[in-house]
Amino acid sequence: MGRTPLLTFSALLTLLQIPYSISLTVMTSKPKVEVHENTNAVLSCEFRTEKETNPRIEWKKKGKDVSYVYFDGEFTGSFKGRASIDGATVTLRGVTQKDSGVYHCEVTARHDKIHLGEVTVSLSVLVPPHAPDCQVPETVMSGSAVELHCKDKLSVPPATYSWYKDNKPLSTAHLPDINYSLDPKTGTLKFKSVSKSDAGQYRCEASNAIGAPKSCAGQHMKITEFELNLTLIIAAGVGAGLFLLSCCLAICLCCRRGCCCCCRKEKKKRPQKRNMTKHRAPTDPRHYRHTQSFMI
Repeated sequence: MGRTPLLTFSALLTLLQIPYSISLTVMTSKPKVEVHENTNAVLSCEFRTEKETNPRIEWKKKGKDVSYVYFDGEFTGSFKGRASIDGATVTLRGVTQKDSGVYHCEVTARHDKIHLGEVTVSLSVLVPPHAPDCQVPETVMSGSAVELHCKDKLSVPPATYSWYKDNKPLSTAHLPDINYSLDPKTGTLKFKSVSKSDAGQYRCEASNAIGAPKSCAGQHMKITEFELNLTLIIAAGVGAGLFLLSCCLAICLCCRRGCCCCCRKEKKKRPQKRNMTKHRAPTDPRHYRHTQSFMI
């Protein structure tokens, strides 16, 4: 006996003479797309219409502003010349980090009961690690707190970090005998109090499982002890002496010009003495003659 073929839903409705209609539907087979940098990205968009035979298809990219990708039958902007469309599915060639974002496929069918349908496709362009930017201080005073920083701003997903001292990895475990802490997510290496043993060459490595890890060039950190410097002491003494001499000269100059309050008071007193002397001088003519006869 032969097997009875299965009837499709539409065939069954036809057999039962039940009218049916297919309204506009828009769908995607892959709402989230992840591809490596400089490869091709396929943004899936499929549709079915009821009556419309030539629907209008548009692609938009949403970011801070909405920009057209495919409009009025052609690609626009940076997508022109490096993208193609099949039905409503778009292929972007040689994608970069700038292409990452949220894309909208819109299909308009004017003759259908439902005129507009859309789907959203999220594109993530994966970027392997780049050589991170490392900040290592050249000279540090013994006993001080120090931070070393490492950052790779280009890798996607974000990189994790590890530090090496003299090409030996530093442990991320919080052990009692370790005087530093390392955050693999931020790339910050913190020393609570550095000592002579912390001197050496430091480098940071960034990795994100998309490509090979990348390191910055090694940078040497020197630890110095606080020591009294004879030259520094002599220079400080000479500077203090010059400062005192300058102050004395400034005070003398102010006194001579009458800028100082004490000098002003002294000047006010002197004219008063002169007036008193003039006031005591004899003005009586008889007294003057008596004085002359006594002298003879």
